[in-house]
Amino acid sequence: MSDMQLAELWVAIAFLVFVGILIYTGVHTTIIKALDTRGAKIAAELDEARRLKEEAQKLVAEYKRKQREAEAEAESIVTAAKAEAERLAAETKAKLEDFVARRTRMAEEKIAQAEHQALADVKAFAADAAVQAAERILAATVHGTATADRLVGKAIEDVRSKLN
Repeated sequence: MSDMQLAELWVAIAFLVFVGILIYTGVHTTIIKALDTRGAKIAAELDEARRLKEEAQKLVAEYKRKQREAEAEAESIVTAAKAEAERLAAETKAKLEDFVARRTRMAEEKIAQAEHQALADVKAFAADAAVQAAERILAATVHGTATADRLVGKAIEDVRSKLN
Protein backbone atom coordinates (compact mmCIF):
# COMPACT_ATOMS: atom_id res chain seq x y z
CA MET A 1 0.00 0.00 0.00
CA SER A 2 1.21 3.35 -0.77
CA ASP A 3 1.41 6.33 1.55
CA MET A 4 -1.49 7.91 -0.11
CA GLN A 5 -3.72 4.91 0.31
CA LEU A 6 -2.56 4.48 3.89
CA ALA A 7 -3.49 8.10 4.65
CA GLU A 8 -6.89 7.59 3.07
CA LEU A 9 -7.40 4.45 5.11
CA TRP A 10 -6.60 6.25 8.35
CA VAL A 11 -8.97 9.10 7.38
CA ALA A 12 -11.70 6.57 6.72
CA ILE A 13 -11.04 4.79 10.03
CA ALA A 14 -11.00 8.12 11.89
CA PHE A 15 -14.23 9.08 10.23
CA LEU A 16 -15.90 5.83 11.21
CA VAL A 17 -14.62 6.18 14.79
CA PHE A 18 -15.91 9.76 14.89
CA VAL A 19 -19.35 8.69 13.60
CA GLY A 20 -19.36 5.81 16.07
CA ILE A 21 -18.60 8.18 18.96
CA LEU A 22 -21.39 10.46 17.79
CA ILE A 23 -23.85 7.58 17.62
CA TYR A 24 -22.66 6.21 20.97
CA THR A 25 -23.10 9.57 22.72
CA GLY A 26 -26.56 10.08 21.15
CA VAL A 27 -25.77 13.17 19.15
CA HIS A 28 -27.96 11.88 16.32
CA THR A 29 -31.01 11.93 18.65
CA THR A 30 -30.17 15.48 19.71
CA ILE A 31 -29.93 16.54 16.07
CA ILE A 32 -33.20 14.75 15.26
CA LYS A 33 -34.90 16.39 18.28
CA ALA A 34 -33.58 19.80 17.21
CA LEU A 35 -34.84 19.23 13.66
CA ASP A 36 -38.20 18.00 14.99
CA THR A 37 -38.44 21.03 17.29
CA ARG A 38 -37.56 23.32 14.40
CA GLY A 39 -40.15 21.56 12.17
CA ALA A 40 -42.81 21.87 14.90
CA LYS A 41 -41.95 25.55 15.36
CA ILE A 42 -42.25 26.15 11.61
CA ALA A 43 -45.56 24.22 11.52
CA ALA A 44 -46.86 26.33 14.44
CA GLU A 45 -45.80 29.51 12.66
CA LEU A 46 -47.56 28.31 9.49
CA ASP A 47 -50.71 27.54 11.50
CA GLU A 48 -50.52 30.99 13.15
CA ALA A 49 -50.02 32.63 9.75
CA ARG A 50 -53.00 30.69 8.36
CA ARG A 51 -55.12 31.73 11.37
CA LEU A 52 -54.06 35.38 11.00
CA LYS A 53 -54.85 35.24 7.27
CA GLU A 54 -58.34 33.88 7.97
CA GLU A 55 -58.88 36.53 10.65
CA ALA A 56 -57.73 39.26 8.26
CA GLN A 57 -60.13 37.94 5.60
CA LYS A 58 -62.96 38.03 8.14
CA LEU A 59 -62.05 41.61 9.09
CA VAL A 60 -61.95 42.64 5.43
CA ALA A 61 -65.36 41.05 4.87
CA GLU A 62 -66.71 42.79 8.00
CA TYR A 63 -65.35 46.17 6.89
CA LYS A 64 -66.79 45.70 3.41
CA ARG A 65 -70.17 44.86 4.96
CA LYS A 66 -69.95 47.93 7.20
CA GLN A 67 -68.98 50.05 4.21
CA ARG A 68 -72.02 48.79 2.28
CA GLU A 69 -74.24 49.50 5.30
CA ALA A 70 -72.75 52.99 5.65
CA GLU A 71 -73.29 53.67 1.96
CA ALA A 72 -76.88 52.44 2.22
CA GLU A 73 -77.43 54.59 5.31
CA ALA A 74 -75.91 57.60 3.57
CA GLU A 75 -78.19 56.99 0.60
CA SER A 76 -81.23 56.77 2.87
CA ILE A 77 -80.16 59.99 4.62
CA VAL A 78 -79.81 61.73 1.25
CA THR A 79 -83.21 60.39 0.15
CA ALA A 80 -84.80 61.52 3.42
CA ALA A 81 -83.17 64.95 3.11
CA LYS A 82 -84.47 65.32 -0.44
CA ALA A 83 -87.96 64.30 0.67
CA GLU A 84 -87.78 66.76 3.60
CA ALA A 85 -86.60 69.52 1.27
CA GLU A 86 -89.44 68.80 -1.13
CA ARG A 87 -91.93 68.76 1.75
CA LEU A 88 -90.58 72.06 3.07
CA ALA A 89 -90.69 73.56 -0.43
CA ALA A 90 -94.31 72.45 -0.85
CA GLU A 91 -95.19 73.73 2.62
CA THR A 92 -93.49 77.07 1.92
CA LYS A 93 -95.27 77.32 -1.42
CA ALA A 94 -98.63 76.62 0.24
CA LYS A 95 -97.92 79.21 2.95
CA LEU A 96 -96.86 81.74 0.33
CA GLU A 97 -100.00 81.08 -1.72
CA ASP A 98 -102.10 81.45 1.44
CA PHE A 99 -100.28 84.69 2.31
CA VAL A 100 -100.85 86.06 -1.21
CA ALA A 101 -104.52 85.03 -1.09
CA ARG A 102 -104.99 86.72 2.30
CA ARG A 103 -103.22 89.88 1.08
CA THR A 104 -105.34 89.89 -2.08
CA ARG A 105 -108.51 89.41 -0.04
CA MET A 106 -107.47 92.22 2.33
CA ALA A 107 -106.70 94.50 -0.64
CA GLU A 108 -110.07 93.67 -2.22
CA GLU A 109 -111.80 94.40 1.11
CA LYS A 110 -109.97 97.73 1.38
CA ILE A 111 -110.94 98.56 -2.19
CA ALA A 112 -114.57 97.64 -1.44
CA GLN A 113 -114.47 99.77 1.71
CA ALA A 114 -112.95 102.66 -0.25
CA GLU A 115 -115.63 102.27 -2.93
CA HIS A 116 -118.32 102.18 -0.25
CA GLN A 117 -116.82 105.23 1.48
CA ALA A 118 -116.51 107.07 -1.85
CA LEU A 119 -120.12 106.22 -2.66
CA ALA A 120 -121.21 107.41 0.79
CA ASP A 121 -119.17 110.61 0.35
CA VAL A 122 -120.73 111.20 -3.08
CA LYS A 123 -124.22 110.61 -1.63
CA ALA A 124 -123.52 112.97 1.25
CA PHE A 125 -122.18 115.61 -1.12
CA ALA A 126 -125.20 115.14 -3.39
CA ALA A 127 -127.52 115.36 -0.40
CA ASP A 128 -125.87 118.56 0.78
CA ALA A 129 -126.03 120.00 -2.72
CA ALA A 130 -129.70 119.02 -3.04
CA VAL A 131 -130.49 120.54 0.35
CA GLN A 132 -128.79 123.79 -0.58
CA ALA A 133 -130.56 123.85 -3.93
CA ALA A 134 -133.91 123.15 -2.25
CA GLU A 135 -133.23 125.93 0.27
CA ARG A 136 -132.53 128.39 -2.49
CA ILE A 137 -135.54 127.34 -4.51
CA LEU A 138 -137.90 127.43 -1.54
CA ALA A 139 -136.44 130.67 -0.29
CA ALA A 140 -136.94 132.22 -3.70
CA THR A 141 -140.48 130.91 -4.21
CA VAL A 142 -141.97 131.06 -0.72
CA HIS A 143 -142.28 134.42 0.98
CA GLY A 144 -143.38 134.84 4.53
CA THR A 145 -141.30 134.14 7.48
CA ALA A 146 -143.11 131.57 9.59
CA THR A 147 -144.52 129.52 6.76
CA ALA A 148 -141.35 129.78 4.70
CA ASP A 149 -139.11 128.74 7.58
CA ARG A 150 -141.38 125.84 8.42
CA LEU A 151 -141.63 124.61 4.82
CA VAL A 152 -137.86 125.02 4.25
CA GLY A 153 -137.05 123.07 7.42
CA LYS A 154 -139.51 120.30 6.54
CA ALA A 155 -138.21 120.09 2.96
CA ILE A 156 -134.62 120.00 4.13
CA GLU A 157 -135.40 117.18 6.58
CA ASP A 158 -137.29 115.24 3.88
CA VAL A 159 -134.44 115.57 1.38
CA ARG A 160 -131.83 114.60 3.96
CA SER A 161 -133.74 111.55 5.08
CA LYS A 162 -134.35 110.39 1.52
CA LEU A 163 -130.76 110.90 0.33
CA ASN A 164 -129.01 109.36 3.31
